[in-house]
Amino acid sequence: MQFVDASVVAEEIQDGQHLLTIGMTLTSASEAVLSAIEERFLASGHPRDLTLIHCEGQSDRVGGIQHLAHEGLVRRIIGSHWGLAPKWMELIDENGVDAYCLPQGQMTHWLRSMASGLPGHLTTIGLGTFVDPRQGGGKMNQRTQPLADLIEVVELKGQEYLWIDAVPIDWVFIRGTRADLVGNVSAEQEAMKLEVLPGVFAARRFNGRVVAQVKEVVARGTLNPRIVEVPGAHVDYVVTARDVAQFHRQSAGWVYDPAFSEWGWDASLKVGTVSALDVRRLIGRRAVGELTPHAIINLGTGIPNDVIGSEILAEGADDLVTVTVESGIYGGSPTGGVNFGIARHPDAIIEHTYQFDFYNGHGVDVTFMGFGEVDARGNVNATKLGSLVTGAGGFIDITQAAKKVVFCGTFTAQGLRVQIDGGELTIAAEGRVEKFVPEVQQVSFNGSRALNAGQQVVIVTERAVFVLTQTGWELRELAPGVDLDRQVLACMGFRPRIARPLKQMDGRIFREGQVGLLEQLNRYKEALS
Repeated sequence: MQFVDASVVAEEIQDGQHLLTIGMTLTSASEAVLSAIEERFLASGHPRDLTLIHCEGQSDRVGGIQHLAHEGLVRRIIGSHWGLAPKWMELIDENGVDAYCLPQGQMTHWLRSMASGLPGHLTTIGLGTFVDPRQGGGKMNQRTQPLADLIEVVELKGQEYLWIDAVPIDWVFIRGTRADLVGNVSAEQEAMKLEVLPGVFAARRFNGRVVAQVKEVVARGTLNPRIVEVPGAHVDYVVTARDVAQFHRQSAGWVYDPAFSEWGWDASLKVGTVSALDVRRLIGRRAVGELTPHAIINLGTGIPNDVIGSEILAEGADDLVTVTVESGIYGGSPTGGVNFGIARHPDAIIEHTYQFDFYNGHGVDVTFMGFGEVDARGNVNATKLGSLVTGAGGFIDITQAAKKVVFCGTFTAQGLRVQIDGGELTIAAEGRVEKFVPEVQQVSFNGSRALNAGQQVVIVTERAVFVLTQTGWELRELAPGVDLDRQVLACMGFRPRIARPLKQMDGRIFREGQVGLLEQLNRYKEALS
C-alpha cells in the first residue's frame, strides 16, 4: 500500500483499461483522482480508449465523471444515469462513445456477483424494457447498435431472466474520510455508504487496483474497527485530497455538515420546510394522497424527492410513513437537485447494494417517480427524450417491484404556466410538448407487465389523475377550474376512459395549509382495525 498524489495514479492508468468509479451526484466522488486523469489526458492524450463503469449518476453538472467526458479518453461507458452530466449526454448523443445503460441496482448486484467469482449476473429486472435485448439491450446511441450485447435473455426452470456477463475491472476509485498508516479506510463523514465493498472486491477478483481518496491520514489504531469500511489489506493507493472544499466535498451543496452523516433524528424536522405553492408542489400534495399507514416508500428524483418528503414532514405524518431513497437513506429530510441521495438527520444509512436487495425482493409499498412520456398501453418513458439521454438510474429496479407506482409530473412540458388561486387551477400557457403520446420513444416501465404482476399504477399531474386498468388509462380526477375537453383530452395523443362519476381533485390541494394527510392515514388505520 502506498500514499501517493492523485497524479501518480493518473500516470499508472494504461490505455484500454477498465475503470470503476463510485459515488452519487458529487457525494463520495473521488474528485482529486478524476481531475488528475483529465489533466493527464488533456496534456498528453493518455490514457485513452478506457471503459468507464459507474452504477449511479456521478456528477453535479460540473465535476465527478464529467472530468472523463472527452472523446478518446473513454471508448465505452457502462452506466445507469447521466441526467446531471450534460457533457456525457452530449457525447453519447453525438456518437462519441459506445454507450450502454443498465439499471442502477442491477449494476451494484452485478459487481457483487463478479466479486464472488461468478461469470455474470442473473436478474428479472429490466425484462420488457429498453434494457431487454429484444428492445435494444440498453444501447443508447447509433454507434453502439451494431456492437455486441452486454445482456442476453436466458431461461431457467421455465422463467425468463436477463444475464449480464462479467467484465474485468482494472481500477476502482473509492472515497473515505480517514485512512490509517496501513490503509484501513473509514467513511464516517460520507453522506452515503454506496457499493464500496462490492466494487473493491470485484476489482480484487480481477487483480485490479484499489484507490482510496481520503481527507486525512491518521495513526494505526486510532480508527474504531466498527467504522472501518474497507480493510487496508484491500487498498493499493491512498490519495489525500489537497483541498477538501474543491476535491472532497460531502456533496455539491455542502463541504461538510454532520447532519447528513453523523447526527441522527432531530425533532426540528417535524416543523417541516415547504416551498411556495406552485405547480410542482401542487402535484406532490395530491400524490401523498396515495399513501397508506406504515408504508415504506421510495422517492425518485425531481418532484417526488424535492416535494413529497417535506410535505410528509409538514403534515406531521412521518411517524406513519417511512421515507427511503435508493442510495440507502431512511427517514430524515431528503435533499434534491444536484444533492439528490442524501438527507438531513436520517434515521439510518445502509449500503446501496442492500437497499436494492430490498427494492428488488420485497419491493416498496409505494414509489413516487417522475415521467417523460406515457402511451395508451401504460408504458412510461423516463430515460430518453428526443436526443436527451438521461438513462435509467434506479427507475427500472424500483418501479418493477413496487406494490404501487405513482408517476408525478406536469401534464405537458416546455412552457407550461399555471395560476393557482381561490382553490382553482388556471392554465395560463400550455406546454409545447405533449407527454401523453400514442407510443413512447423508449420503454422504461412496461404497463402490461405491471398489470400482470398486480401492481397499482397511478399518474398524478396538476390537472388530472389517471389509474392504469386492464383496458388502459382511466381518468379518475379533474382539477377544479380545468376544462376536460379543451385542456385534457385535446392535449393527449390517445383517448383514456373517463370514470363515471369523474371526481374533482380535493380543493385543499390548491390552497396553502395542510391537506389532511395525517387524518387520512389515521382514518385508514381505524378502518383496518
